[in-house]
Amino acid sequence: MKTRKAMRYLAAGALLAGALQGAQAATIDVVKQRGVVACGTTTGFAGFSAPDAKGEWRGLDVDLCRAVAAAVFGDASRIKVVPLNSQQRFTALQSGEIDVLTRNTTVTQQRDTALGIIHAGINFYDGQGFLVPKSLGVTSARQLDGASICLQTGTSNENTLADWARANQVKYKPVVIETFDAVVNAFASGRCDVFSTDASGLASIRISKLQKPDDYVVLPEIISKEPLGPFVRQGDDAWLNVVRWSLSAMIEAEEYGITSANVDQQLKSQNPNVQRILGVTPGAGKNMGLDDKWAYNIVKQVGNYGESFERNVGQGSPLKIQRGLNRQWQDGGLMYALPIR
Repeated sequence: MKTRKAMRYLAAGALLAGALQGAQAATIDVVKQRGVVACGTTTGFAGFSAPDAKGEWRGLDVDLCRAVAAAVFGDASRIKVVPLNSQQRFTALQSGEIDVLTRNTTVTQQRDTALGIIHAGINFYDGQGFLVPKSLGVTSARQLDGASICLQTGTSNENTLADWARANQVKYKPVVIETFDAVVNAFASGRCDVFSTDASGLASIRISKLQKPDDYVVLPEIISKEPLGPFVRQGDDAWLNVVRWSLSAMIEAEEYGITSANVDQQLKSQNPNVQRILGVTPGAGKNMGLDDKWAYNIVKQVGNYGESFERNVGQGSPLKIQRGLNRQWQDGGLMYALPIR
């Protein structure tokens, strides 16, 4: 009986291994046949994923989607943006409605292990904070005892806030609302005293959603680690590689000073690392089933990570978020690219 049971386990393992091997090639094959990369984004989050005045989707997360398209097709425009709220995002990825979730989503152990999905890197280091009207007269989150706090359901912010409040003996009334715009409207109308979400989101909300941004302030406390990044389906390692290394190429290009403006000149660089990144030394693209110009196409058409950061959320944008933790590692930040070699 033990032998038969062992044989059944081996057979089940073989079936699972076969299924995973099939899944590994599935997404990249589907994407190539379809001709576009389907990316799940927010329904509108200025600086990260939102339509501009012409209806074109822009933002840090959209740039990552465009980078994947540039790597796969040599054309960053070959994307399909699928706006998703926080409740829809994981189901859309699990079901195959989207190929990659590029939507300010926190990487957590539970999400990486229990949902059939896995993160493919970090493109923004963030933390949960608090946005309040200046008229409330508070300067610290610890003064929020008894306040009503607006949150969006289906996010990690609910549990994080509950844990922080319990640890700091702060009592509050949660006002949990399903959609992002509805939460913003509730806060703007005075239905709650405070809005709590990722600090990047608070900066975006303050500038793009509130009529008088100067009447509001983000409190100094950051109460959590919120590493945000793209997700793909588990068991799809070939596609995981494409997404992970597309992001890493943007980060490493900045490290070596390769920009959209000088990338053609950099093709003549004698630096072996630059030669590998740009495909002058072949091999990196072939390893992923891509053209060796995959990273060159990303930088040429989308830019390096620093370029994307500055124009979307940094000093070249209305949000004017400081690089902070999102600086390159040699500048004291956490952006440390995996080496392309």
